[in-house]
This record gives sequence, C-alpha cells and structure tokens, in this order.
Amino acid sequence: MKQLRILFAAIALLGITLMAAEKTVYDFTLNSIDGQAISLSTFKGKVVLLVNVASRCGYTPQYAALESLYEKYKDRGFVIVGIPANNFGAQEPGTNQEIKTFCTSKYHVTFPMMAKVSVKGSDITPLNQFLTDKTANPDTGGEIGWNFTKFLVDGNGKVVARFDSAVEPAAPQVSAAIEKALASRKP
Repeated sequence: MKQLRILFAAIALLGITLMAAEKTVYDFTLNSIDGQAISLSTFKGKVVLLVNVASRCGYTPQYAALESLYEKYKDRGFVIVGIPANNFGAQEPGTNQEIKTFCTSKYHVTFPMMAKVSVKGSDITPLNQFLTDKTANPDTGGEIGWNFTKFLVDGNGKVVARFDSAVEPAAPQVSAAIEKALASRKP
C-alpha cells in the first residue's frame, strides 16, 4: 500500500512538473497603455515580438523600424507588443499617456503598447520573470541588459528567439526568424 502511495505521489509530481513546463506567454496578462487588462492569449496563433521600449534611449529610433516591421508582416499574423520600462538609466520616466503621445506623434506607432512595467529587479513583472527564466527558456532566458531587447514568440506562445538591443528590427536575422515562425504557424 505504501508503495502505491509513493507511486501516486510521483505521478502527481510529474504531472505538476509537466504542467509547469508547458507555460507560455499566453498565461500572462499586462495592462494596455490605456489601462485595460490584456491577456496575451489575445495573440494566440500569431507570431509576437515582445519589446521592452523606452522614449529617451539611444535605441529609441528603433520605434520607426519596429513600426515598419509591423506594417510588413501584420497581415500575415504578426504583431509587435511594445512594453515600456524605466529600468535602464531612467530612460522611460513619463506617464503612460506621455509615452503613448510620444510614440504616436514622433514614430506613428500603431502596434499595441502596454503600460509601463519593470523588466528586472525585485519588482519584475511575471511575464518578464518568465521570459528571462533560463529553466523555462534555456535558449533565450537571462537577464535583460538594456532597453529594446526583443523576444520572438511563435504561434503557440513559445519563445523561439531573442535579440539584444543593438540588433536592429530590420536586421536579416530578425526577418529570418519572423519568416520561419510565420511559416510554421497553423492557419
């Protein structure tokens, strides 16, 4: 009888472990820049580029290239999600409304923007904790080093690529990874 209990406990533990391993970005919710809760499951089936952004960074001009990338692929099931963060050099000090105004007036951003969050430290959001977790994402995990780090997510919610700040959105490796993820999507 004791062996049977141990067996059931082991099976239950295995099941819990497998369930934890199956976590995807769809399990997270962020607030939009306008304050509405947005479940990332809204983007289920799409290829998503999650980018931590900032308005006063040397990489801020990447907003223009991100918008071009979004325009190029959005009709094929691709979306960019901008996630403002003030973790690096206090380069995103504005309110959500100021960030929204800046992005739309200066860079004509039309892709979804989320409310400002923390992408590292003791107040890191659960999404960014997941994205940077080397156990959950061994190939793409690791602490975010600066603004405009990009995480590419496939149509199943799995992180499939990561591009650091210096990698321009128009770089060939970004387009190649997007094309590959779009090609493997289920229609």
